[in-house]
Amino acid sequence: MVAAQETTLQRLLEGTRQYLVPLYQRTYSWTELQFARMWDDVCQLARDRADHPDATHFIGSLVLAPSPAMGPVGLAEYLVVDGQQRLTTLTILLCAIRDHRAEHESEKHRLRLDQQYLTNPFEEQRWLKLVPTQADRDAYVACVRSTPQAGADNAVGRAYRFFAKALEALGTAEEPIAVEQIESAVITGLALVAITAKPGDNVYRIFESLNNTGLTLTQADLLRNYIFMRLPNRGQAVYEALWLPLQQRFTPTELVLLFWLDLVHRDPKVKQTDTYASQQVRLEKLRTEADVEAEVQRFSRLGALLRVILHPAEEHDPAVRQRLERLSAWGTTTVYPVLLHLLDRRDRGTATSEQIAAAMLYLESFFVRRLLIGRSTMNINRILLAVVTEMDRDVPVHEAVRRYLSTGRKHWATDASLRALVRTIPFYLNGRASQRNLVLRWLEESHGSKEPVALEKLTIEHVLPQTLGDEWRQMLAADLDADETPDEAHDALVHTLGNLTLTGYNSELSNKPFAAKRTALAKSGVRLSRDIADRQRWGRSEILARADALVDRIVTIWPGPTEESGNQSDVPWDVLAKALAELPAGSWTTYGDLAALIGTAPQPVGNRLANHPTLNAHRVLQAGGVVAGNFKWLEPGRTDDPRDVLRGEGVTFDRNGRADPAQRLTVEELAQLAGVTPPDLPEPRPRATGAVDRAARFMEQLTASQGPTVATAVAVVLDAWTTMGGMLGYGDGDETSCFLLARGKEHEYGNIWPVALYPSGKCEVVFQHLSIRTPFDAVALREELRQRLNQLPGVQIAAARLTLRPGFPLAVLADADAREALLDHLRWFYDQAQVPATDELLVD
Repeated sequence: MVAAQETTLQRLLEGTRQYLVPLYQRTYSWTELQFARMWDDVCQLARDRADHPDATHFIGSLVLAPSPAMGPVGLAEYLVVDGQQRLTTLTILLCAIRDHRAEHESEKHRLRLDQQYLTNPFEEQRWLKLVPTQADRDAYVACVRSTPQAGADNAVGRAYRFFAKALEALGTAEEPIAVEQIESAVITGLALVAITAKPGDNVYRIFESLNNTGLTLTQADLLRNYIFMRLPNRGQAVYEALWLPLQQRFTPTELVLLFWLDLVHRDPKVKQTDTYASQQVRLEKLRTEADVEAEVQRFSRLGALLRVILHPAEEHDPAVRQRLERLSAWGTTTVYPVLLHLLDRRDRGTATSEQIAAAMLYLESFFVRRLLIGRSTMNINRILLAVVTEMDRDVPVHEAVRRYLSTGRKHWATDASLRALVRTIPFYLNGRASQRNLVLRWLEESHGSKEPVALEKLTIEHVLPQTLGDEWRQMLAADLDADETPDEAHDALVHTLGNLTLTGYNSELSNKPFAAKRTALAKSGVRLSRDIADRQRWGRSEILARADALVDRIVTIWPGPTEESGNQSDVPWDVLAKALAELPAGSWTTYGDLAALIGTAPQPVGNRLANHPTLNAHRVLQAGGVVAGNFKWLEPGRTDDPRDVLRGEGVTFDRNGRADPAQRLTVEELAQLAGVTPPDLPEPRPRATGAVDRAARFMEQLTASQGPTVATAVAVVLDAWTTMGGMLGYGDGDETSCFLLARGKEHEYGNIWPVALYPSGKCEVVFQHLSIRTPFDAVALREELRQRLNQLPGVQIAAARLTLRPGFPLAVLADADAREALLDHLRWFYDQAQVPATDELLVD
């Protein structure tokens, strides 16, 4: 049975009483988003009470239970089962009000507020009105006692600083409310429903029933509640000795990750969203408190191992540390289950550091070789989650990992496959930009140069540039295959590994002729670049020869699958099929674009489509936008003209039967459709975490590449964007890209941006990103944005690109009228993106 009554903060806190936040509760976790909502509610209530003194504002419920350890006579002691985030925030706000009034009015306010609402002045041991979790206690006590540590860099301190700053803004023309109005609104105007359980009720069960949806608590919070429900006698000791150190070692997300990884070792199909339910089923089988405590000890031991995975610098063995650092840099968490298993094996004495380092090298090779052949993401989650449960336990662990990855079609490329495919696969379009950069960095490091080079600051340079000039076209023309044009040769070669290097002069080299690039590369401290400078020319033969030389080095750095492996990686026709299946109506592509996507030649692509039924094959045309002369439908009896079908889908043709080139999807866009190039999301912060200022680097690269006129025009746009309320984020790719953020990650619906700007001269419209962001997940809004942008001179974005990332030249912005028109469209976007958040405060 429970009793419920409406109350105020005044009635809750006056008198000799104490509210204890139980150990199963999560730590204080409200952020500025919740602080701001509460402050807005308090300010509005203060304004309302100026005209209606009895006005109140309901802010939620508070679930209490009598403490099983009854306090001394005269002290009412309660456990805060639910609502601790809200109650803690309100008392922190009272601390800020007390300190503000004591500083600006009189010290009597400090004594008054302390004795009435924050402390029990006549209780030596139980002097706090509210006792937060042990992890938050020192920070909270600092606020209550108003020590110099109040407002430190922790969740409690951030709340105190927020309210202290907000109080300083009162009494101005912008916010004429007086602080005493705020105090009155907080103490007597905010209404809560206090629900009090009866003595003997199981508060853990109450807590679980209030939060069993998992919407307001993490799964780690719910698991903690369940575990300590099973420890009625040993709970406090286990919490202090084992759980609290574990909780302090990880973020809430990392803690959930730990419990999920523990489950994956038994069942790779367990979803992370089912972590709590699955762990509960497992733990229900434990009979005694000693059994439950042993499980917490095991979690603590696994936590120490996960800590090493997340922070490789803490690993003691140099070889293992290097492997962990490189796998961490690769940036995929799907490898965590097998890494935790490897470290666990060593911890239990069934594997050595040498063996697990070798196993980690095989994992690194698995990632690198798949990336090199264009298979970086295919089935990667399923494969890696199953390693632990499916690998052979009767052989040394490194051999077990290698054998497992070598079997079946896991696309761990053999040496022979690498030698064939590295020549033709568009490496620059595969995987993440950071991963491509890492492969080149690791190749450079393998030379063991003693010359200090800051490789992390270098970017990828296309030696044969992405945009052909006349000199480059002439150089390619001297070494063409039969019936091949320089543009087709360029498309086939430009993104391959043999044409790529690392440089700090990417924007300066840009599209310059080879003679100019050769001079600059010869001065480089990068061995990969100096080798290119030894060449007299740079065409097909040189690019293929360099690809062969790089593969020779690759196979020595990254060992491949076992010799008996049947895991040969042939031409990825499935990637072609996926790209064509996703090719939208109203668009077309070419045999050459598809060939460049999968690392083959146009003729095999034509043969494949002519003999294998493939969805949307009629949308593949010759380079000039004409239907191939030998095109035929594979459906028996079908004879209609493919141009009529394409016209019906929205493709326009000129009088010579050539499709509109603006509706052609390029190899880069095909890679997006096939999922070969995943979108890299930016962090909404204007500064780099290292020494390099990404904002300055973006403008430096932009000026060097596009000239001062375009750079100045872009600067005007960026300044106007921030003036209207937007933010700027900068990427970590080869070019320092700039993102115009209309919302940050802290927003209820996540971050959102309309365009990304690249120093190489492209303004990329991120329809692909917008398609999963409220409110632009609505096609109508993306279509309106497309139509607005098409009003700019020289901009023509086809409707078929509403799920892609098309772009237009930044040079468009050099025209003042075009720039102003773009700013009008950006203001419209910004207003649309400000989706109103819910009015309610977040529940605990």
